[in-house]
Amino acid sequence: MKIQDITPAAGSAKKSKRIGRGMGSGHGKTSTKGHKGQKARSGHGKGPGFEGGQTPLQRRLPKRGFSNCPFKVEYAVLNLSDLDKLEGVDVITPEILIERGIIKNVKFGIKILGKGSVNRPVTIEAHAFSASAVEKIKAAGGKAEVI
Repeated sequence: MKIQDITPAAGSAKKSKRIGRGMGSGHGKTSTKGHKGQKARSGHGKGPGFEGGQTPLQRRLPKRGFSNCPFKVEYAVLNLSDLDKLEGVDVITPEILIERGIIKNVKFGIKILGKGSVNRPVTIEAHAFSASAVEKIKAAGGKAEVI
């Protein structure tokens, strides 16, 4: 068996349409584009939202909502259940969290949420706390310090 003897299974491979290779090819002259008109030109066609001159859907629908993008404050969020895994640490700071690999990026700060529980008295330093988190930290005898 030689490489030139190997062929694909019958019907699995289709010859590509060779356009614009002369009249004898069957796809010469106008290269299967017909005569004149928008679709015969290079770079033809309108965009995907074009509706034949009718006002497109994205312009007919009203704009809704409010976006506060340039001033948006995005916190790195942590739950109390994540902090409970840190054993042997009495004061939890953002530096310790990054060092231990619990968070990768501080963004605008760290916010502690109240999912889970704290079983020992710890001092947690963060940029923001939820009300339930502060309640649970104080119930365990710890402190929630806003940086």
